Amino acid sequence: MTKVPSNRLPVKLIALDLDDTLLNGNAQISDENVNVLRRAASLGIYVVLCSGRAEDAILPFVRRMDIAGLKAGRYLIAINGCSIFDLHTRTQIFCQNVASDILCKADAEGEKMGLRSEVYSPDTIYYREATKWTKLDVDLCGLKGVAVKDYESFLQKGAFPKMLIPGEPETLLVLQDTLKALFGTKAVIFTSKPYFLEVLPPNCGKGEAIRWLAEHIGIPMNQTMGFGDSMNDESMIRLCGYGVAMKNGLKYIQDIATFVTEKDNNESGVADFIQKYVL
Repeated sequence: MTKVPSNRLPVKLIALDLDDTLLNGNAQISDENVNVLRRAASLGIYVVLCSGRAEDAILPFVRRMDIAGLKAGRYLIAINGCSIFDLHTRTQIFCQNVASDILCKADAEGEKMGLRSEVYSPDTIYYREATKWTKLDVDLCGLKGVAVKDYESFLQKGAFPKMLIPGEPETLLVLQDTLKALFGTKAVIFTSKPYFLEVLPPNCGKGEAIRWLAEHIGIPMNQTMGFGDSMNDESMIRLCGYGVAMKNGLKYIQDIATFVTEKDNNESGVADFIQKYVL
């Protein structure tokens, strides 16, 4: 069943996941997506990239959009809602970190299963040692990768917004259940991709960050729209006034969304939907 609006939607903020949503299969933003989003921003609709990536890994896409100079293009949400960055003042205006004891326990549980964890700063991924999985993440994000000699002490002393544990999907599902049972409400646990398990601070997500930002700039949540495709987009899909799932998104995300795009990420589904139902 197609889930599309019957009327033009009164939207003042559009939040956009990157991978498999705004980005096509080549990890690029199409000209059509760029043109429609530039038009939206020029009309005063806030356009906010909202990704699991760290800040520096989002900046190439900010430059591609070329809207950061506009009032409506000044913000980005990073690390699945753990950080909000103001591009005009070049400052982080919102940040949440995972408690160090949670990081150490999650790392220890991963180690029992032969998995190696990673933690992030805005421009660097830190890990115990380089593996094929760390290389995959470094290449995907375009950040620096740094091996830390005494990694456990590093976790105990540092302040980090998220931990990522990469590995085979079947193994991560087992670890996900273990960590959820171990931490309860003390951390948010989910798989952003089948091979990436993430550990975030409690009550943290893209939707919660959008709610904070909307209040910060004076926009009602019922006038916000969020586009996503996967489990790290769940809170955004649920909390935004209009949660829009991609045609290529997970069935679960499509089921909980207000609407579903008529085109997928390789067909500029974001632009198609915004042009038809917002602009």
